[in-house]
Amino acid sequence: MRDQVREKIAGEICLSEEPGRTIRKWREQFVISQQDLSKHLGVSPSVISDYEAGRRKSPGIATIRKIVDAFLEIDEKTGANVLKQYSLAGKTDSIISIKEFSAEILAPELIQSIKGDNLTPAIPLDKHIHGYTVIDSVRAITTLSSFDYLKIYGWSSQRALIFTGVRFGRSPMIAIRAHPLKPALVVYQKPEHVDELAIRLAELEGIPLIRTSLAIGDLVDKLQALG
Repeated sequence: MRDQVREKIAGEICLSEEPGRTIRKWREQFVISQQDLSKHLGVSPSVISDYEAGRRKSPGIATIRKIVDAFLEIDEKTGANVLKQYSLAGKTDSIISIKEFSAEILAPELIQSIKGDNLTPAIPLDKHIHGYTVIDSVRAITTLSSFDYLKIYGWSSQRALIFTGVRFGRSPMIAIRAHPLKPALVVYQKPEHVDELAIRLAELEGIPLIRTSLAIGDLVDKLQALG
């Protein structure tokens, strides 16, 4: 799994139109500061900052591999929590669509793309979204085990979870509140009615709750075009 993760990250950075943003996305996913990464690599923090901001020429393959190896080595020193999460990734019957973005996007961009209605305006939308998962909420409730639940987070918990087949929206938020992993954003696709309890739980967790009226096919098409 370590080699698979290493090759996935390196390939994603190399193929990205904005490699600096992709480096930043993965650094944030591994919860590594620019200072810690630069110290591990033996370079100035400004070098990392310049790469991520696009002020410095895109790094070559050798440098990218050093950066990726640094992500993994720092993670392993602190218990390999990120690597362990990725070893659980995989698709289940309750997942309709799942994707990791090549570079993170801001929450307002995703919300605008899916014509979303923000139900929690008091929660800041300054979140970076690394990917999304569209989930059949009925199947998730009836078939998803605690082990399978981890799979909906794919390669990054910093993602949007989009639930279809929602009636009142309480069950998805209760499940999210009970689990240590938290998404960056929650979307309900064509809910019958969003209960005040669901909104309150989202506010308690500090997770923006969005409603969209797009049909599932249109919604997936819009999401696939992002990132």
